[in-house]
Amino acid sequence: MLAKLSTRPSARRCALATGAALILLGSGLPTAAAAGDDPSGLSRFYDQKVVWKACDLDGAPEDLQCGKVTVPLDYAHPGAGALDLALARYRATGDKRGSVVLNFGGPGGAGVPELAYGGKDFLDLTNGYDVVSFDPRGVGRSSPVSCGDTEGDEGLGALEDGSALEDPRALLAKLKKAAAACARNSGPVLPHIGTVDAARDMDVIRQALGDKKLNYLGFSYGTRLGAVYAAQFPHKVGRVVLDGVDTLTEPLAEQGIAGARGQQVALEDFVGWCVTDIACPFGQDARMAREKMVALVRSLDEDPLPTDFGADFTGQDLVGALGQGLYSKELWPSLERALAQLVEDGDAGAIMAFASGGLSFPFRAPGETEPSPSPLVGEEDVPLDNLAAALMAINCADDPDRPTAERITSDLQRLRAAYDEASPVFGQYRLTEVLLCYGRPRGTDFIRDEVKDLDTPKMLLVGTRGDPATPYRWTVETAERLGDSAVVLDNRGEGHTGYGSSKCVHRKVDDFLLYGSLPPSGSSCGPDEDAG
Repeated sequence: MLAKLSTRPSARRCALATGAALILLGSGLPTAAAAGDDPSGLSRFYDQKVVWKACDLDGAPEDLQCGKVTVPLDYAHPGAGALDLALARYRATGDKRGSVVLNFGGPGGAGVPELAYGGKDFLDLTNGYDVVSFDPRGVGRSSPVSCGDTEGDEGLGALEDGSALEDPRALLAKLKKAAAACARNSGPVLPHIGTVDAARDMDVIRQALGDKKLNYLGFSYGTRLGAVYAAQFPHKVGRVVLDGVDTLTEPLAEQGIAGARGQQVALEDFVGWCVTDIACPFGQDARMAREKMVALVRSLDEDPLPTDFGADFTGQDLVGALGQGLYSKELWPSLERALAQLVEDGDAGAIMAFASGGLSFPFRAPGETEPSPSPLVGEEDVPLDNLAAALMAINCADDPDRPTAERITSDLQRLRAAYDEASPVFGQYRLTEVLLCYGRPRGTDFIRDEVKDLDTPKMLLVGTRGDPATPYRWTVETAERLGDSAVVLDNRGEGHTGYGSSKCVHRKVDDFLLYGSLPPSGSSCGPDEDAG
């Protein structure tokens, strides 16, 4: 659930997975303290400082700086390995009061490229802060996870044609193969990729930035990350904003249905907008256009489109691209043009930019398993499937439910009917996401059991009434769960999250982060059609 999506042009080639680059001791870390002086073994991670330098990113703004921090692979055994996390920042231009850390959502979204290519919306915050983002563990340049070659009978591509859903036994076998492929190709970071570890990483980042408390703006999945941080480090919470609030309690199966339903509404809104344009590739009749969209997905599932990038482009690839493109009306013109290229020219290049988050994923040689001399992988070495692989890995690590084979077999047809009813376009895609947790280790109970009744300073929670990805009721439910610390801002607009689409929300969030001015809980922002 990315709050924003960069649609900058990219040249894509096939990418294959390799093991994550890990180091036993971070080269930039101070020498470890004696065991008696540091029983936790974490002091060397908390004693580091970020060294900032110019970013080696294609097309990045000149005023963007990049750096890294080193964190333990396993916080329970901090001497057993470490990995580097990529950071980026825009420096404060006014009186600096510290840093504000951004997470743009996902899970699986890389923060560094998003800040580089979509950071203009946040430059007002440089009046008081360094504006910082990072690639979380397992994401982007920070030891990226992968499930391997999507053209084979393993990995995430093994379920794309939908035929496995017809045969539960075949489905379970494919799910186990997919889980094994992800474990094999992701390396040692995979068992430690969940939000609980990522939140602990944020505390290391906070300290390395020199801040006594964490000031934070999280979107979509980033709200889950922020809430988990607040539960783990309540006395380190500064000014925290959660926009597009994720659920903390709903099982993945229920989340998937809610997501499919919301995306279907957004798709119908997009189609209604598209048919008013003579260039709409589905014609000018809304009902027929919706039918053509369903037919296009099914046609590509039955007969995938060959591409120049290795793997064929399937109907489920298209569904994933649509899901990203529908998050914001700002993206609709680009989405319409990409669909026109696909329908009229048989060219999937533009629509694939949405499917992979708008990033460039050049070739990575197979069989490269030795740690790189640089713990951060190069921009060109991020696996093509990293976004999808990290999304699955983190969601599964955060969810303790693991239905048995017998339960999946007995429930499959009922689930499929429920998902298809929620959305004839997104239903299969969202159901497959949920099922992919089968064969993986059981996730943590911490989020459901411990992230509640927080004793922290006030946090601002923004919910948008017409959000296709995070329903407004999740904002209300999460606020009730967090307790008196939560202050709700009701955005009566459309789209996923409010900061980038509503001038009112943008102003109230900035006022809180910069000046500590908090709106009364339950206050609202009206529809803002001119927000852009």
